[in-house]
Amino acid sequence: MNTLLLVAGREIRTRIRTRSFIISLAVSALLVVGLAFVPKFLSGPDTYKVAVVGPTPAAVENIAFTPYPDEAAARAALAGGDADAALIDDRKIVSEGELDQRLGLLLENAHREAKIKSSGLVITPLQVETGADAQYEGVRTGIATLLVMVLFFLLIYSAMYVAMGVVEEKSSRIVEILLAAVRPWQLFGGKIVGLGTLGLINLGVVIGAGLAAASATGLVADLPPGMTGIVIGTVLWFVLGYAFFSALAAAFGSLVSRQEELNSVLTPMTTLMTLTYLVAYFAAVEPMGTLARVLSIVPPFSSMVMPVRSAATEVPVAEIALSAGLMVVAVVAVLLAGARVYNRAVLRTGARVKLAEALR
Repeated sequence: MNTLLLVAGREIRTRIRTRSFIISLAVSALLVVGLAFVPKFLSGPDTYKVAVVGPTPAAVENIAFTPYPDEAAARAALAGGDADAALIDDRKIVSEGELDQRLGLLLENAHREAKIKSSGLVITPLQVETGADAQYEGVRTGIATLLVMVLFFLLIYSAMYVAMGVVEEKSSRIVEILLAAVRPWQLFGGKIVGLGTLGLINLGVVIGAGLAAASATGLVADLPPGMTGIVIGTVLWFVLGYAFFSALAAAFGSLVSRQEELNSVLTPMTTLMTLTYLVAYFAAVEPMGTLARVLSIVPPFSSMVMPVRSAATEVPVAEIALSAGLMVVAVVAVLLAGARVYNRAVLRTGARVKLAEALR
């Protein structure tokens, strides 16, 4: 075990200082921060500025009224950017270009309520009662959709790094020197553990950047309860998914001796990961659909689908436990099979080794 950790430490020290890792870390954080600010930019300003000619309406939430002496002064304020719209004599709205839809609705509602109140008619508003989690439904869907992209990017990125590292050591014959000092399973496991640690660092940066951006934009107040559980679950499912796919990547990578052959030999793995991503994306929108519920239990789909379902809606603990148990069994099986393939193929250079031959 100490030797395996030494190999893992070597992988971490070698990769963490590379320009590609630092750039990917920065890009991941910037993308998450950018996505957190998108709703704020699309939702329009927090407070609209409305120039008023004539009687000033009663206070309206999200609207600041500023009186002007005449229509010409109000239009000048519009042209100068000092107002988003102008309300003229409580009979018409003037705007530069297309009127913001949300602002138009707010002014229409305020005008209607003022007319009803002046007529002496009293209307009791309807009481709206929703489920406990209904107010968080849209936020949960957004978090789940973002989670799909983050998990897919980190899993495929980390697994590809494992495969490229195996081929690099094999083509340069460094693996022969390393195997003179360590056993194949130690080199195999150390590479997976080391690069997995870097993947966890990347995931931690992404989560930290996302929470910081949510706090800066005020979205943190809209986050659903149980976010701590969602974050912890995401990390644990990432570890399981990474262990599964990185074992496949290391095994497939050991079959070839050149980087040019890597893409073709990894096609089965990347196809499986793409299918998992598509199902997980569907689960973010329809978390209680039959397809999402079934495949959130079936490995390796569960590595992405279950955390996405858990973020999008409440999932029974029994389903999560069953899914995690089956995924652990699948990970152990793939690690054992991958180590066997790696042991039998990593020292064979030249022509591509057939998978069936390595397994036999």
